[in-house]
Amino acid sequence: MVESTVDDTTTAGADAAKSHFTKAVDEAKAGAHALADEYRAKFSQKKESLNEEAKHCSDEARGKADAFAADAKAKAGEYAVEGKAQTSKAIVRISKVIDDNIAYIDDKAGVKYGDYARSASKSMQDAAARLDEKSFEELGKDTRAFVRSNPTLSVGMAVAAGYVLGRLFSKSS
Repeated sequence: MVESTVDDTTTAGADAAKSHFTKAVDEAKAGAHALADEYRAKFSQKKESLNEEAKHCSDEARGKADAFAADAKAKAGEYAVEGKAQTSKAIVRISKVIDDNIAYIDDKAGVKYGDYARSASKSMQDAAARLDEKSFEELGKDTRAFVRSNPTLSVGMAVAAGYVLGRLFSKSS
């Protein structure tokens, strides 16, 4: 009978130890879940905070970019107006050079070529006047219409202009 009591006591002690161990494991799991839930909540809050901060920075950057684009557009408009005026003045100066040399052309090449020079000078003056009168929107529409109606000529002119500009800038370097 003594053996049975010892086995019962050992079994009861083992069951109690198992129970305590199971209870400790359950408490550890519950603690781990609670800690995980706490960190999920903190992570979620931090994520929301960072998202709000990122949205704020993005909005701020977009605002700065829009302001920069508006400034660049205004500056480009100013430069375009100045360039249009300078182009018109250059055409008029070339026309005046031709006018100043018409008598020389008449003497050296003949009246027929002098008339060609007069005609070219008059055309250049008219072109400069039209350039001064038109706005950039009108010039853009006219350019698009010209390119649509004369695509081959437009490409040729672009190539020639690119070549001339390339030569000008390569010599200035």
